[in-house]
Amino acid sequence: MSFLNKLFNDPLYQSGEPRRPEEVKEPDVIISPDTRRENRVPPGQVRTRKWPVLDAHGTPDIDLATWRFEAGGLVENPQSWSLDEFLQLPPVKVYADFHCVTRWSRLDNVWSGVQAREMARILGVKPEAKFVLVYGYDYGWTTNLPIEYFLSQDSLFAWSHDGQPIPPDHGGPVRLIVPQLYAWKSAKWVKGIHFLAEDEPGYWEQGGYHMRGVPWNGRDGERFRWE
Repeated sequence: MSFLNKLFNDPLYQSGEPRRPEEVKEPDVIISPDTRRENRVPPGQVRTRKWPVLDAHGTPDIDLATWRFEAGGLVENPQSWSLDEFLQLPPVKVYADFHCVTRWSRLDNVWSGVQAREMARILGVKPEAKFVLVYGYDYGWTTNLPIEYFLSQDSLFAWSHDGQPIPPDHGGPVRLIVPQLYAWKSAKWVKGIHFLAEDEPGYWEQGGYHMRGVPWNGRDGERFRWE
């Protein structure tokens, strides 16, 4: 098979132009605010029609029968869910763009899963919680983010992308999606979250990546701490 045949037979390849929010026809979809920008590609980014695969250690081998999601820290009601239990949480759909710090942006995505703020409601997050530390199944990987981005209306723990289960190499069975931050904050293969009063750097943040990671701030986005 030729390179072009492989490219255009990729089911995740986007052949057309991205929809505007008003063109999204799925009912009851939450619209990420950044999709309403006149130019949806942040500074220093370029649009990709593919969905590149990037991670720190490779796709982990996850046993779905023993998968669990643990939530704790500064909460009134710590929780632990099996995958079946997690998939029973009330779902939402979010239309959002996706910006990787390696300078590509994938526009026009519909994610399905449980809204992060709904999870916070179930857990009873305490007022002193200001940050969230997210844990992944990939060899102790973590990332951190301010709680206000976690609680944004368009943030969710997603198990579906464009109507299909999220493939393992893209973070399935469940990944966090925080559209208003760079995609390394949208942790793949999530296994739990911890609510904190003080910020704590995750895997990439310990190596110098930004503690927040807003793609739209500054001349080149919040990529690294020393910029």
